[in-house]
Amino acid sequence: MVSLGFPRMHKEQNEKRDFLPDFFRMMKSEKADFYLEQGYGSSMGISEEEYLKANEHIKFVSNKECYEKDIVVVLRSPEFNEIDYMKDGSSLVSMLHYPTRATRVKKLKSKNVFGVSMDSLRNDFLERIVVNYNGTSGNGIEMAFQELSKSMKDFYLKERDVINVTILGMGMVGLYAAKSAGKYGNLELNSKMRELGTKGVKVNLLSRSITSDKEELIKIIKETDILVDATTRDDTSKYIVSNELIGYLKSHAIILDLTADPYLTDVNPIQVKAVEGIPTGTLDKPVIYEEDEMYKTIPEGVISKNRRIVVGCNAWPGVKPEECMNLYGIQLFPIIQKLIRLDKEMFTDKSDDYFERAIYRGTIKYFEENEKI
Repeated sequence: MVSLGFPRMHKEQNEKRDFLPDFFRMMKSEKADFYLEQGYGSSMGISEEEYLKANEHIKFVSNKECYEKDIVVVLRSPEFNEIDYMKDGSSLVSMLHYPTRATRVKKLKSKNVFGVSMDSLRNDFLERIVVNYNGTSGNGIEMAFQELSKSMKDFYLKERDVINVTILGMGMVGLYAAKSAGKYGNLELNSKMRELGTKGVKVNLLSRSITSDKEELIKIIKETDILVDATTRDDTSKYIVSNELIGYLKSHAIILDLTADPYLTDVNPIQVKAVEGIPTGTLDKPVIYEEDEMYKTIPEGVISKNRRIVVGCNAWPGVKPEECMNLYGIQLFPIIQKLIRLDKEMFTDKSDDYFERAIYRGTIKYFEENEKI
């Protein structure tokens, strides 16, 4: 029998996400044992009995025991000390973010762990298949408008100007953000603004040909009320918006960090954020004001003189945990099923099976051969 470990994520207090009982119910006929960490689901109000009812092959064990199984499944990447618990040749299914986590890739390789990165699982058109775009963009835009309603004095006044939202990046995160921003990030607020008769929201999606043009970018930033980072960068050591340009934003403007790339000082040159000098928000602290202590966590040498309210989170979908895990459970079920049934060698880009090809694209091997710069 294949053994699967499902450890809890011991991160922020508001990180409540665990896979739901329905996810395990779908796998009750698999020839596998499921080891869940004690207290699994408790932060979402789910009892152990609900899991045991869903699948009789579930057992509750310690965190360490979960990591000692054949396949480990955990949404956010484990810490290095947790990876150390894993046995040689085991598999890890998690959001591993290979392009921006070079030291993590190195660690997994040193432990001979077969990594399957949820964020790299892609179909034959290279579109992500385990993803919650609305949970990232929608939650972020909604929170950004909540903050703007406080900082912008005439937000609810009929006489105010159009609200300008500027989005850096035209991928799926940016497109979902644009769609959400057009309705103030919230249907109730959208209805309220219609009743008040205020002017609406204008959304600007900026391509790289504009973000690389400082003169044009300054013109746009001067008119911006919400500046959104939804970028994917080829070089994460370079800024897209310098701290100097932040100084051109209106005093009430909000900077929304959807990408949430962290500062990494263990690589050379260091990895920085697309917008220079902003801190990285968390589930516990997604709103960061100009004089916040979190600015002290920014690495030395990064300029943070010009500041605005920052709305950011390193796990945006976690803002609505149950909705998020219901979606991820549906998306991941066929992936986990394949990993239970097949040997690792079966996963190649030449396979006749859709999900086997998708899993291969989630491996470190595929990343290093096809995507690593």
